Parts: sequence; structure tokens; C-alpha cells
Amino acid sequence: MTATDAHDVPDVDLDFEDNEYLPAVAQDAESGEVLMLAYVTREALERTRETGLAHYYSRSRGELWQKGGTSGNVQHVEEVRVDCDGDALLYLIDQEGGACHTGFRSCFYRTIDGEVVSERVFDPDNVYD
Repeated sequence: MTATDAHDVPDVDLDFEDNEYLPAVAQDAESGEVLMLAYVTREALERTRETGLAHYYSRSRGELWQKGGTSGNVQHVEEVRVDCDGDALLYLIDQEGGACHTGFRSCFYRTIDGEVVSERVFDPDNVYD
């Protein structure tokens, strides 16, 4: 990912005017596995583009955060794609460790029936307070 100046306007129109934040899907760039869904503000996207590390906006905490800032399970963003309406993003990433705060590689580790279809890659009790 090429770093850009924080004041650069994205090359495509993004619908931040109608939306405070946009959904961003994190997908493993190599395998295509969908790892998580989070939200970004304009500032979070700018930080992602500046650093090459995924930044999101926590709606529950009301703050910007870098993925892996606490756990060390960072996401290196290889490419950011925009949907046709400019109201959703796709982060193609290289994930270090697990993407899910519960310790799984993907937040989508269970079926609708509750069957766990993945294994934990880290113990969240050892990472988070």
C-alpha cells in the first residue's frame, strides 16, 4: 500500500456526506477469507492510507482505533477497494494472528446454528484486560 498525504482527496467519491461512517470488510488478500466487518470514518481511512495498517471507528466507544493496537494482531492493508455506490469498502489485508477479539482468525467462526467451524488462534484472556 502506498502511503498518501492525509489531506489528499480519495481518487473516488465516497459517501461520507450522507454517512458518518462506512462499513469496511476485511478480507485476507491471499486466501479470500472474510475476516471481519467494521466501520470507518474519513479519519480512520486517512490513517489507514497513511500507515498501511487498518484503522477503524468503534461506534460503541466513539473512537478511532488501530486493529491490533492492543493484541498485536495487526492488519497490513495491501489494497482498499470501493463498492459501486461509494458507501462500502473492502480492505484486502495480510492478517497477523487472529482478526476476532474472541481469539478466532475470523469473526465469522460459527454457523447460524451456533456450530463453531474454526479454531482459536490466540487466548483473549492473555491479550485483553
